[in-house]
Amino acid sequence: MTNQPIVAAKLAAASALLDKRALLEALAPHQAPVLRRSLLQIASTFGPFFALVAAMYLLRGVSVWLTLALAVPTAGLIVRIFIIQHDCGHGAFFRNRAANEWLGRFCSLFTMTPYAHWRRQHANHHADWNNLDRRDRGADIYSTCLTVAEYRALSGWQRFGHRLLRHPVMAQLVLPPVVFMLLFRFPFDTPAAWRRERASVVLTDLGLLGLFTGLVLLLGAGPVALVQLPAMALAAILGVALFSVQHRFEASLWARQAEWNATGASLLGSSYLRMPRVLQWFSGNIGFHHMHHLVPRVPNYRLEACHRACAALVPALPAMSLLQAWRAPGYALWDEDKACLVRFADLRAV
Repeated sequence: MTNQPIVAAKLAAASALLDKRALLEALAPHQAPVLRRSLLQIASTFGPFFALVAAMYLLRGVSVWLTLALAVPTAGLIVRIFIIQHDCGHGAFFRNRAANEWLGRFCSLFTMTPYAHWRRQHANHHADWNNLDRRDRGADIYSTCLTVAEYRALSGWQRFGHRLLRHPVMAQLVLPPVVFMLLFRFPFDTPAAWRRERASVVLTDLGLLGLFTGLVLLLGAGPVALVQLPAMALAAILGVALFSVQHRFEASLWARQAEWNATGASLLGSSYLRMPRVLQWFSGNIGFHHMHHLVPRVPNYRLEACHRACAALVPALPAMSLLQAWRAPGYALWDEDKACLVRFADLRAV
């Protein structure tokens, strides 16, 4: 069983720190999307993205290495496009629902992520993040974990497979491109009742097929592969790196249903990752993930303002540095006796 006094006390303390009425008043000016800022973000994201992709195609005959070098900022812009798609999925980017839907679908052609399918799975995540009793809803190897007792109950081969999938080389480098470019092409884990979500996968695949067929007929298979594959693979790696530290990091708090509450889980179970301004820009402010969970309908370009408003009420909000984020994926098991996340190595040291 969870060390209930520790977990409950931490969650209660996090909730008590916030005067709910004061918080709502402080965040109210920052919650609605601003059309001018949304349109500016679209222009400042897709404009450079299309320019860089065009430059990669033009420069491929000059230098393969220069083309590959441009894949780095291009990948960063794909991550930024994904954040726009993410905001559309929350109904946060525009006031108009149809505008969010169409922009989200458009973004999916560049993120290779079926919009409606991802949106529904992500909604499950927002309902129960860091809840040990609801890990069957919208979970994956990056946003969930086993308890130490559950891990120890596995057979030797099951433990090996569990660790293998979470090894940094596998989880952070190999799997992300496979997930985005291959697994997202099939509704393999989608309930039969999710007809709209299944259709989203098929329609996205058809859109991608048309897009890449046109590019191959126009430019050839080799140039398309040289430009598109490195940028998308790197974007998947960068995006998953950000995603994997949002709920599993050294100071993260997990709880059973009896102790879990949304406010405490936002402040103590979702990361606040401090990044240099350039990385904050490319990542669409997703480092303020604690704010995103606290107020999920806030557009990404207003999350920092929400953080400042919340920090004025709770000055001691925990923050994570890039060095801590580098170490974070190693914390893969929840120790219910100690009420903390631990590494596989910590078990061997006992």
